[in-house]
Amino acid sequence: MRADSSATSHVTIAVPPVEGGLGQPAETGSRRGTLLALLGVVTFSLTFPSTVWGLESFGPWSLVALRSLLAAALSGGLLLAARARVPAREHWAGLAVVAGGVVVGFPLLTTLALRTSTTSHAAVVVGLLPLTTAVFSSLRTGTRPPRAFWAAAVAGAAVVIAFTVAQSGGALSAGDLYLFGALLVCAAGYTEGGRLAKVMPGWQVTGWALILTLPLTLAGAAVALAYEPVRLTVHGVVGLVWVSAVSTFLGLYVWYRGMAEIGVARASQLQLAQPLLTLFWSFFLLGEEVAAAAPVAAVAVLVCIALTQRAGRTRS
Repeated sequence: MRADSSATSHVTIAVPPVEGGLGQPAETGSRRGTLLALLGVVTFSLTFPSTVWGLESFGPWSLVALRSLLAAALSGGLLLAARARVPAREHWAGLAVVAGGVVVGFPLLTTLALRTSTTSHAAVVVGLLPLTTAVFSSLRTGTRPPRAFWAAAVAGAAVVIAFTVAQSGGALSAGDLYLFGALLVCAAGYTEGGRLAKVMPGWQVTGWALILTLPLTLAGAAVALAYEPVRLTVHGVVGLVWVSAVSTFLGLYVWYRGMAEIGVARASQLQLAQPLLTLFWSFFLLGEEVAAAAPVAAVAVLVCIALTQRAGRTRS
């Protein structure tokens, strides 16, 4: 007998899961990732005031070197305790970008800038950082957030920049070149760190980047401490401990973990709140004046953040 040639053939079509516009599943880890990234923003918002405190006791080069050394000691101890595997060869280039941008470049350039700039003026760097990080992420990873995301991101950056520039009287300080340089290297470091945090735990991204810079920071600390005076004060020690243990170690850990879960671009827009938080801390910790327009700017920034997070969940 001849087989029936009219038998129906079945074709299976694989339907990809619905994703957000930034390459992340719509629901998986979204709330947790957002909370982790927000915790990172809060820790970062205290970095500038803590750096100003640290400069009471240490020179700029000494402060940056000691900051990295203490954070490397914490990270190294954790890596040893967890028996973490050494990253694969293909990941070391990305770790070098994280080390150069976040561990060394941004702390050094902003510390040098804060010798002549107020923390409120330096906040303009953070005001531009979310948008710059989103651009770097789009170019580096190929993600394409929707137009609504970019519109909200640009609007949020414009609000923060207008507010910070207006508060500083529109004048440019001598440290502005340092600040803009810090903006670029930090955005590159955030992008690479967020990408690597998808293939290894976020604390290992930070830890191995710190270990990578250990020879440089050891030599830098030895030279800087020999030439820069040290005048220990309570503020100086607290500032050093904060920027080392919290901003560099804990802050980067939760930040990269959040980025890995909700995407680099979406997480970066949460930093729109950071300049206003920094102004809050500067007022209470350093006694710097804050403009009466701060609450208005805060509300506008929160609206822009909400729009970027909502837009980030749509498929580009």
